[in-house]
Amino acid sequence: MLFQDFLKYAPKIQNVDLPATHSHAKMAPSNRMELLSKINFEQINPKKAAVMMLFYPRNKETHLALILRTSYNGVHSSQIAFPGGKVEHFDRDLADTALRETHEEIGVHRDTISVIRPFSEVYIPPSNFMVYPFMGYSVNELDFVLQPDEVAGLVELPFSDFMDDRIMVHEVMHTSYAGAVEVPGFQVNEHFVWGATAMMLSELKDTLKLVL
Repeated sequence: MLFQDFLKYAPKIQNVDLPATHSHAKMAPSNRMELLSKINFEQINPKKAAVMMLFYPRNKETHLALILRTSYNGVHSSQIAFPGGKVEHFDRDLADTALRETHEEIGVHRDTISVIRPFSEVYIPPSNFMVYPFMGYSVNELDFVLQPDEVAGLVELPFSDFMDDRIMVHEVMHTSYAGAVEVPGFQVNEHFVWGATAMMLSELKDTLKLVL
């Protein structure tokens, strides 16, 4: 989709009822939704993080920015994700967290991003994080500057590929909580995107379908 056309639809998303759990369930690993239904979040007091689902033009076509996390000794090592990170005490609100982290991780300044709206939060059991996604866009052709300690690479997902249902596939994964299990996800080039990021992508995709 041409970016100038995408901009015509963006305001409509502000008033759409988010599909939330319905969309998340499509891309949730086996038993994840059942597990979530039994959690007392007040008791476990999850940490908070925010991410940016950032659209922008590349050669006049609409793209969505994803990052490849660096390899490290942790549950999210080498995974595909949205730019973002944990809430700090000096952040004004969750949107501020998403904007700050996007600037730190991929070099896109907050002043170039228009935030459309928040999307439904997703809980990540292995790390005990509640992640709050925001949809935003930049009208500029972006020159990304990656933070090498956290970001190993950038994945530019064309809008047309994202909206093609053929990228929704299943793959056997070895998870930290269920061993070998078949999980749904998105096949983005050579990358299999699953877990919380896939759940956010699912809601984003379903929401876009409502306004296109």
